[in-house]
Amino acid sequence: MDLTTTYLGLNLKSPLVPSAAAPLTEDIDNIKRMEDAGAAAVVLHSLFEEQLLREKFELHHHLEYGTESFAEALTYFPEPDEYHVGPELYLEHIRQAKASVDIPIFASLNGFSSGGWVEYAKLMQEAGADAIELNVYYVPTDPNMTGEQVERNYIDILRDVEAEVTIPVAIKLSPFFSNFANMAKRLDDAGAKGLVLFNRFYQPDIDLDNLEVYPHVILSSPHEARLPMRWIALLYGQVKADLAATSGIQRGTDAIKMLMVGAKITQICSVLLRHGIGHIRTLEQEIQHWMEEHEYESVQQMQGSMSQLHCPDKSAYERAQYMKAISSAEIEFDPEQVVSPS
Repeated sequence: MDLTTTYLGLNLKSPLVPSAAAPLTEDIDNIKRMEDAGAAAVVLHSLFEEQLLREKFELHHHLEYGTESFAEALTYFPEPDEYHVGPELYLEHIRQAKASVDIPIFASLNGFSSGGWVEYAKLMQEAGADAIELNVYYVPTDPNMTGEQVERNYIDILRDVEAEVTIPVAIKLSPFFSNFANMAKRLDDAGAKGLVLFNRFYQPDIDLDNLEVYPHVILSSPHEARLPMRWIALLYGQVKADLAATSGIQRGTDAIKMLMVGAKITQICSVLLRHGIGHIRTLEQEIQHWMEEHEYESVQQMQGSMSQLHCPDKSAYERAQYMKAISSAEIEFDPEQVVSPS
């Protein structure tokens, strides 16, 4: 049974790729365990634009010590200990990971603006990264900024990074565009070698005891896989870039669905935080068992087979199914809990 796949021009032994969870990937021993458990590659946790900007501010601060504006400006950035690693440590982490395992190592660069910080992409390549995942995490809040300006920002960042490196660049996206299909095509035309669907925007919560706004991370659940699955199905065959699925992949069957709609790889994170690194082996066994039961000989045989391109009902992933889904839904409720109008 052949589990191999290709992604970003690389041959991978399976579609299972642990991704960007700092508690897991910042430890070299964990990356070794991932390889031993069957991981095909690893996407490291992100190096953030804020870290690189802070480093520049600190340099200016020491060069022009006493200028109040710099000390004041620095307060807008999180303290260093709020990040897991600094820029130089991150580059060394790439070097150590490459020296410790044989599987590909993908660096992750997380930013929101076009600027000099993208030069670190070249340093990541020099450190040995096999590819870069550009994680654009951007929440536009300026009411005067148009949708076109937001989209142009993504494309500019991609092109800036592409200009620095020769290794493949994938871009991790959110679904929040007025026409995601058009955005995917524009990024594809701009040179993205991979599209990773989708980024999860972590929403803040409020601590009512201390009256503070704080970050609240909730691990993904299986129902969140529906959105990337749908869009991968729609984009398959429409873009040249490889498609990677992330969010909600908790079981081997979740990964199989992503492959069937056209994903080249499935990125896994929450399931490993819940069940441990060794669970990669369980997911692989579940995939193999399903393939054996359904007489599939290879992962490549199933890739794209349930995409819109190959689906007999072309409307299955579009609006035509909306009314059908609503009208056929069986909603369970407890009559005793229904409040009668007064």
